[in-house]
Amino acid sequence: MVDNSIKSEDVVAAIIKKDNLYFIAQRRRDKHMGLKWEFPGGKVEANETLQEALIREIYEELNININVYEKIAEERYKDSKINIVLHYFLCSIKDGIISLNEHEAMEWADKTDFDKYDFVVGDGNITSLI
Repeated sequence: MVDNSIKSEDVVAAIIKKDNLYFIAQRRRDKHMGLKWEFPGGKVEANETLQEALIREIYEELNININVYEKIAEERYKDSKINIVLHYFLCSIKDGIISLNEHEAMEWADKTDFDKYDFVVGDGNITSLI
């Protein structure tokens, strides 16, 4: 049962590309949709632009600084626990060494291999666009 009283929240996600590979991360097992793969990011806080939120979230989750380029997609997702509008941006690593602060595992995946990963809802739809 979907709770329609849950207000939608903006969430940002980074499509980090390097050498024709894409960075994906596996959600922590104790989180909603645990152990599924995702493009990292998180919730936009009050008074933040989408780009500012993405830079902050990626630094918090991965300990790296990123360049944020164009927005490539937007998805809406709602279930019994969340109601979100996902904003996807193409990004690259500016500096830093990746450290997983919020995830179980990471991969640099070729987009032809995306079907081998169990993506969170929403992110799975984006894989065909990149």
